[in-house]
Amino acid sequence: MDHLAIMKKDWGLTQKILSGQKKIESRWYKVKYSPWYKIKANDTIYFKNTGEPVTIKATVKKVLQFSDLTPKLVEQLLYKYGPRDGLGIDDLAKYFSMFKDKKYCIFVFLKNPQKVKPFDIDKTGYGAMSAWISVKNINMIKKQ
Repeated sequence: MDHLAIMKKDWGLTQKILSGQKKIESRWYKVKYSPWYKIKANDTIYFKNTGEPVTIKATVKKVLQFSDLTPKLVEQLLYKYGPRDGLGIDDLAKYFSMFKDKKYCIFVFLKNPQKVKPFDIDKTGYGAMSAWISVKNINMIKKQ
């Protein structure tokens, strides 16, 4: 399965994926959204910043999912996985304040990040605010 992860450009995380500084992609939710139960080892994730074309892909090494989060567990997860998620240790308090009320978290461990020839996607039918799309093949949403 292929996945498209849309990243907040101002967080600067896509370049950290390429440099190897970001080895985990995390998603924090109040309810279960994609890729919950849809992603597994050896799937491919394509990454793009908001408003830009897809420029990076990586392979999924493994996936961890956490439910019934409490603020204490959120804090523990951030300190354990945050640095490999590309979050600076000095910024963990800021991310804790953003995620402390989330109930679900998914950690996707990445391997073999690489640049791809830039391409645009068509999110028609997936919702304008979709930040993650899972498809059988990326060509299904690739603009021709």
